[in-house]
Amino acid sequence: MPEDVILVEKREKIAVLSLNRPPLNPLSSAVFQKLDQVISELEADSEIRAVIITGSGERAFAAGVDITEITKFSPVEMYDFNCMSLSVFTKFENMNKPTIAAINGLALGGGYELALTCDFRIAGESAKFAQPEINLGIIPGGGATQRLSRLIGVARAKELLYLGDTIDAKTAEQYGMVNKVVPDAKLMETAEEMARRLADKPVVAMKMLKKTVNMGLQMDLASATNLEIESFIIAFATEDRVEGINALLEKRKPIFTGK
Repeated sequence: MPEDVILVEKREKIAVLSLNRPPLNPLSSAVFQKLDQVISELEADSEIRAVIITGSGERAFAAGVDITEITKFSPVEMYDFNCMSLSVFTKFENMNKPTIAAINGLALGGGYELALTCDFRIAGESAKFAQPEINLGIIPGGGATQRLSRLIGVARAKELLYLGDTIDAKTAEQYGMVNKVVPDAKLMETAEEMARRLADKPVVAMKMLKKTVNMGLQMDLASATNLEIESFIIAFATEDRVEGINALLEKRKPIFTGK
């Protein structure tokens, strides 16, 4: 497996992942295998509290899957590829640390599907978005039909999925596809600022919060609220809960230790 298809840079409590197949950073089998490995390593790294993923270069976050690879696949091989990509996307979505997609340039097809698995999406003002699969005679295979519909509503998602049109960053922000749009030159600075704020939060409570939101979306209301209570008790049992309450009463900033 090529080691440089994803670059990993650790900056104190933050890990920055860069898809490294410029200029378009297409998603290939090697990229998914490497991303799967990196996720496992970062989940086990107690020093890392937040993760940013972006694309190398200025043209693209990721402009979809690697067409030169998948055109060689038989239907069975394509099915295996889709299963692998969906498994990695789900693993990244449920990673035990908060994640941010810093979207520079094109986020098309599987590229935006990857961004959809992140907790937050910040876009540079020149970013472009599309689920263009319908124009190729296929449909999304990495979760967009489900995650996009849940994020922005079925009617708007169908518009993007059925027409395959490309939209700009401001339109994506209006649709709710990204949390915010910033000048291109400020993209990584903004993403890192948010990541550092997230990294300073109590670790166990953050894990429980992310788990409860993600799993709760798949449950009925009663089951989801029961999960919330169980997760609340786990967070309540931590030393960080004691520190947080004491800091509030003493009118100071809390110092969380992750315990």
